[in-house]
Amino acid sequence: MCGEPRTEHVGQRLTLSGWVARRRDHGGLVFVDLRDRSGVCQLVVNPERSPEAAQMAHGIRNEFVLRADGEVVARAPETVNDAMATGDVELHVDRLEIVATCPPLPFQLDEEGVDETLRLRYRWLDLRRPKLQRNIALRAQMVGIIRRTMEEAGFLDIQTPILFKPTPEGARDFVVPSRLQPGRFFALPQSPQILKQLSMVAGFDRYYQIAVCFRDEDLRADRVQEITQLDVEMSFPDEEFLFGLMEEMYARIWRETLGIEIETPFPRMTWHEADRRYGSDKPDLRFGLEIEDATEATRGSEFGVFAGAEAVRFLRVPRELSRSVISALEDFVKEWGAKGLAYLIVGADGEVRSPIAKFLSQAELEALAAGPETTLLFAADAWEMTSRVLGALRLHLGRELGLIDEDAFTFMWVSDFPMFDWDENGNRWSAKHHPFTRPAAEWTERFSDDPKNALAHAYDVVVNGNELGGGSFRIHEPELQAKVFDLLELSREEQQAKFGFLLDALAMGAPPMGGIAFGIDRMTMVLAREPNLRDVIAFPKNQAGVDPMSGAPSEVPIEQLDELGLLLNVRKDKS
Repeated sequence: MCGEPRTEHVGQRLTLSGWVARRRDHGGLVFVDLRDRSGVCQLVVNPERSPEAAQMAHGIRNEFVLRADGEVVARAPETVNDAMATGDVELHVDRLEIVATCPPLPFQLDEEGVDETLRLRYRWLDLRRPKLQRNIALRAQMVGIIRRTMEEAGFLDIQTPILFKPTPEGARDFVVPSRLQPGRFFALPQSPQILKQLSMVAGFDRYYQIAVCFRDEDLRADRVQEITQLDVEMSFPDEEFLFGLMEEMYARIWRETLGIEIETPFPRMTWHEADRRYGSDKPDLRFGLEIEDATEATRGSEFGVFAGAEAVRFLRVPRELSRSVISALEDFVKEWGAKGLAYLIVGADGEVRSPIAKFLSQAELEALAAGPETTLLFAADAWEMTSRVLGALRLHLGRELGLIDEDAFTFMWVSDFPMFDWDENGNRWSAKHHPFTRPAAEWTERFSDDPKNALAHAYDVVVNGNELGGGSFRIHEPELQAKVFDLLELSREEQQAKFGFLLDALAMGAPPMGGIAFGIDRMTMVLAREPNLRDVIAFPKNQAGVDPMSGAPSEVPIEQLDELGLLLNVRKDKS
């Protein structure tokens, strides 16, 4: 392959095949950088050595496909290219074949700032870029490590259906009409959740799958509609074993792909602690700047905003921020729902500068313990709002002030999540993870009495502020599962219609079960340090859910709609 020739091959005859990355015509001599996914090798076409090859070489362009036969020759010392793995040698060509030609390109592979729509339109060309080649190869290497780790631990790779039953799992389903059952629809699975639980009931005590999942949701840079994930489930689960297995897998992936040793076991933190200290359920531990609580210290304050707030919390920034910087930060927090941004600036001389300083007593100032060259940034509101605002502000300051160690990978587990969220629009409770999540042991008998505070036996694994995956122990008793459905306001008739098969299975000797899933796409994104999820997926859709390359989704013939018994009611865009 093009990336393989080395000094030990000097004098050998090789045949290299690949794409023209660059051609340089130096009068008589023609130099060609020939590329395949292994790398690049320089070809030298000399008319004195091969007149026919030289004549052909004058007509080639970038991205022609060539096959070249010749001899590996050591480069002269002054022409060695240390930037190339093959830079000590070159192939002196005796025979050249143009396997395929290429028209003028819509963009050059080394061109920066190419519009993403154009890149996706010519994705086969875009994928020839070295960066994307590395990303896709990295992804494949990672999946190989995952499979080896799971199989060594005794897990079976069990494939579950792509055409399944619609189930409520948070996002909209992609539905597929059935021709053989008119008026009925399959759904593409948002996850294999129920099916992997049924695998446990069936006696397959250790299951895994590299599963493709589908969620019809709005898109952004780190979210797509087709998700590939590692899905894991085990019977009679032991949390320490499961966490240890996942940590071993992550450590192995980082070691074998990046050559980086990550520390295990990962630190653990409850959801409440993560919210209190970082304002997030996926904290970035690469830097400090933890949220501090001044609620009690400011209770009864003359500053009305503090006195009337449910919570008063703040960030202690270890430097003096200018008024213009604080003004920009105030605009930032307003985007997250804050009404404003109170602050205290303490200069090197200890002088306090702030519009609110005159309202704060000496006792309050002492309680805040603001040392020299420090800025305190406050949020005073409902607890949830202060978490949201200060959590976002903390990350923003970490990036803007250079507090984040960009070379670090900090993993952690977050556990003991709330079991339910209150849905303001639906005016009812919804499952925070999914409705099959088991309550924490102390909440099994009383979760319905206090759903706001009920905790789930659920956990997430986080790295650098990114949720890599999550899991839980599951409900295996049909009575307990029905009670959870009751709280979610599913009538017993709805329970039977939507989940009767699951409840029947749980009634027939279901073992305790638990598992985890994490996104292959997001994991590759973190490993490759890519900000855009689409750059670690071979053939992604754009942010409108469209494939510019193939034109999907596309219209179908009216005859096919007739076969399916469908009539379209297309809503026209009025804009």
